[in-house]
Amino acid sequence: MTSTEPVQHEEDLQETATQEPAKVILFNDDIHTFEEVIGQLMKALRCTGEKAEALAWEVHSKGKAVVFSGEITRCMEVSAVLQEIGLFTQIEV
Repeated sequence: MTSTEPVQHEEDLQETATQEPAKVILFNDDIHTFEEVIGQLMKALRCTGEKAEALAWEVHSKGKAVVFSGEITRCMEVSAVLQEIGLFTQIEV
């Protein structure tokens, strides 16, 4: 019996997985100050203080927030910078 469905090779599947945007989620904690979180977000995301403050407030009010979305390698870099001061992050693909 023959199938009309296309065959995907492993390389194609890996390429698709790396092209899909991944997300860095930052979780709220009771340890870090707003200033610490804002400063680390600015460092990790290379963003303005206003953007970092808005993200910090979202994390604070909702318990977590997606702070970055993009290629997995960049997500890993962003997450590593946030974790430098002990912030808790998760990467979703």
